[in-house]
Amino acid sequence: MKRLIALSLVSCVAFASPKIAFQDYENNNIERVQPAAPALASYAQILKSARQSVVNVSIQKNVRSPQIQTSPFFNDPFFRQFFDEKRFNIPRDRIERSLGSGVIIGASGYIVTNNHVIEGASKVIVTLANSKEEFEAKVIGLDPKSDLAVIKIEAKNLRPAVFFNSDNVEVGDLVFAIGNPFGVGETITMGMVSATNRAAVSIVEYEDFIQTDAAINPGNSGGALVNSTGALIGLNSAILTRSGANHGIGFSIPSNMVKRIAEQLIENGEVTRAWLGVSISDLSEDLQGFYDRNVGAVVTSVEPKSPAEKAGLKRGDLITKVDSKTIDGANSLRNIIGSFAPNKKVALDVVRDKKTITLNATLTTMDKTASAEVKSDYKGLSVAPLNDEARSRLRLSKEVRGVIVDNVADNSEAQQAGFASGDVIVQVESAGIIDIDSFKKATASSAKKRFYVLRRGASAVFVVAL
Repeated sequence: MKRLIALSLVSCVAFASPKIAFQDYENNNIERVQPAAPALASYAQILKSARQSVVNVSIQKNVRSPQIQTSPFFNDPFFRQFFDEKRFNIPRDRIERSLGSGVIIGASGYIVTNNHVIEGASKVIVTLANSKEEFEAKVIGLDPKSDLAVIKIEAKNLRPAVFFNSDNVEVGDLVFAIGNPFGVGETITMGMVSATNRAAVSIVEYEDFIQTDAAINPGNSGGALVNSTGALIGLNSAILTRSGANHGIGFSIPSNMVKRIAEQLIENGEVTRAWLGVSISDLSEDLQGFYDRNVGAVVTSVEPKSPAEKAGLKRGDLITKVDSKTIDGANSLRNIIGSFAPNKKVALDVVRDKKTITLNATLTTMDKTASAEVKSDYKGLSVAPLNDEARSRLRLSKEVRGVIVDNVADNSEAQQAGFASGDVIVQVESAGIIDIDSFKKATASSAKKRFYVLRRGASAVFVVAL
């Protein structure tokens, strides 16, 4: 018995693991001292001014219920008294109400918010911070392509937000989101900048978002994103979520873009962007070898008589810089060109046959006459061709055919049916849509029609009444 025990011990020693040399902290007698002046860490005073610049925005929207086929007797006042409207689902107009936020940008009453907060509103009401007094706002201008809007109220002693240069925002900066989530009242959440220059999110056409993990929820749209000095660095716009709840991925429009768009809306009531006249796509891995570059925007087509054609751009060129600003991809080029005013002269660094050349272009605006030739309007619905640039932005495969909704007129039949900018119409009744001509042909008659659309990866059907 003793012999077996001895053998067992020997066996354990033979298969023992090698020892690990841990790095131990040497100063075990470190002295513990109390801070000389205990203090309470707080951002209350810093945020006090910023809070006064954020307002609550509520809207009313007249919505027409979907039309259905009913007997003519339903329209006769005599016969209507014999029918239960709920039972027979007789369409009725209704008023929708929703909440959002806004930021005061001018002491004279100018407020910036999101386009999607007030788009289609029949009435916009603003409530100031720490006040129950309501002001009816006038809509100054909307810009769906950046999801920005400016409204104005007649009020005194307003405190405009202090703007921070968003080009100087860095990942890791401490930030605070101020708004009115779920209508519970003013709420401040804290986080940090998770990313900058975030594009290709497929929320709007012009994207250059600041990403943050500060909690942003429904009702925060249009509210302020401020840094630790209380200065505005962005306007909260959207969240990335599968459930509708916050998952720590929020997007804010950078303050420099907010300022640039707001100025044009206040001065002109609309935004006029410069136009180069090219269709572009990102530089894929398969294409990088053709240019010996890993960043840039590939020119896939050039519009006739456009600034691009006049400058000498050709299909297949890789645009790498605009006025010394590096182009990371298609969205980067779109944002930079869109930030310029018409008649701006720019220098384009272009890679062609693996050699870099510089071309000079004078930007213009898209000619309205030429634009009308490649667009079509139907009951307030403006559509444009689904080109490679739109496919890239919406993350659609080349197999998807259709036309893209460019604009929806306020209070139009199209808006009441539920259309929105960015929708892709792929079919009208039984007719497949492949271009503007097929869309015009499918909508030529005045009959009620079903429109099949793609919206952010999901499909839907809308009915446009007579």
